[in-house]
Amino acid sequence: MCVVLCMGGNSTTWMNTAVLVTCMRNFPRSRGTVTGTLKGYIGLSTAIFTQLCTALFTSEASSFLLLLTILPAIVCCSAIIFLTEVPASASHDEDVEEQAGFTIINWISLALALYLLTFTVLEFFFPLSSLQFKLFAVVLLLFLIAPLVVPLKLILRIYNDDKSSPVSPDATAITKPLLEETSDNVVPQTDASQGVLTQVEKGSRADSKLDATTADDREVSKSVEEYKFPSLGEDHNLTEALLTIEFWLLFFTFLCGIGTGITAINNLGQIGEAQGFADVSIFISLISIWGFFGRVGAGAVSEYYVKKAAIPRPLWMAISQIFLLMGYIMFAMAAPGSLYVGSIVVGICYGVHISITVPTASELFGLKHFGMLYNFLILNIPLGSFLFSGMLAGWLYDREASKVPHLSTILVKKIFSTAADFVALGESVDPPKCVGSHCFRSVFIVMAGMCAFGILLNVVLILRIRPLYQDLYGPNGSVERKRRMQPKSR
Repeated sequence: MCVVLCMGGNSTTWMNTAVLVTCMRNFPRSRGTVTGTLKGYIGLSTAIFTQLCTALFTSEASSFLLLLTILPAIVCCSAIIFLTEVPASASHDEDVEEQAGFTIINWISLALALYLLTFTVLEFFFPLSSLQFKLFAVVLLLFLIAPLVVPLKLILRIYNDDKSSPVSPDATAITKPLLEETSDNVVPQTDASQGVLTQVEKGSRADSKLDATTADDREVSKSVEEYKFPSLGEDHNLTEALLTIEFWLLFFTFLCGIGTGITAINNLGQIGEAQGFADVSIFISLISIWGFFGRVGAGAVSEYYVKKAAIPRPLWMAISQIFLLMGYIMFAMAAPGSLYVGSIVVGICYGVHISITVPTASELFGLKHFGMLYNFLILNIPLGSFLFSGMLAGWLYDREASKVPHLSTILVKKIFSTAADFVALGESVDPPKCVGSHCFRSVFIVMAGMCAFGILLNVVLILRIRPLYQDLYGPNGSVERKRRMQPKSR
């Protein structure tokens, strides 16, 4: 099982990196929208596969596992054909068409998320028949293939343009003269003179090669002497990025938000059980669906305001951390209905962090080495899970659970008179469980403090990178100048 999970986790990372980096390079003027859409579908996939399993594979778990084995392989093989780097939009019309395509995809995605949310709520409160589940699965599959209308529309338009404007035969005619002009001063050479000229040519070629080698050596030494550390906004490799303050500010800000968020998600089952909920599947679906809204919404909103007012993207991450802090306080209070509201808040803010960090890193450190930079940044997900979920939450939960005597342990000790009999019982004794609002209160108070620290780091990061965003997206910035220089028609 460990080997299977290792292979599955690594394959996911490879696919994620290939798709995200390629799309970011193909659509550099829509980085926020691209990231929000791609990451949104990743977050929504949990709810999609959960509902498909419920609708079609309720009594056939092995068939569902077979589907999860075959379907990703088919998708990867298909992506080999289409997932290639293409030139970015070069005209105003292409830019407008690109934005219109993303708008259509986002509206389809939002409709899909609302459809899943509605069905999840109905399923929780009302019993549904097998036929209704299958009908839901059919409509869900239609929603999943609906975004293909955008590339199909583009292919159809290109085909119609080529058909309406055929290439003129004169355009492909050969314009090079059959016989090139020769100089009247050229005198035919004899064999002897040709041999002398050949030796002279060889000598001159050797001298030219020596001069070229010397010039190359001078250029190399000059380039080494004139090496300049890249500025923010230029292409950085991983080593150069690690030497900047901005990278570590972004790294630890991301850790404070994503690490605490993954802790709430990982422990949602125990949190619900401690508050008296027997079934926590609705909370998992709420986090998944609202995480999609957070990812798509943050990508679109940050893209709009960064182009309109050159507002640094981390501002939206700081705002989300404020709401995340309030959500953790709500979890700690364990008021009636707090688990529902808290799940929605955590889902949205978790999605915002992912959609904001990725395009921010590409704007600060460039796209040339973005694959390495991106994978280093998302180390925060397993690191945050280990620090906050494995160590912090596990230790604090066990401490709270140990305060209450475990009833089953007391009864077993009374029944078995000797220590050997008690040890022979082995693992039949359940580990101690904690029930009540106090079980995770300390955990959420600590995570709220981490969010407050993350907000402080975000403020420092925003102040440091604000001049860069003015240079990129301001009225006289480089992106705005390129947009003005774009031709209005093809």
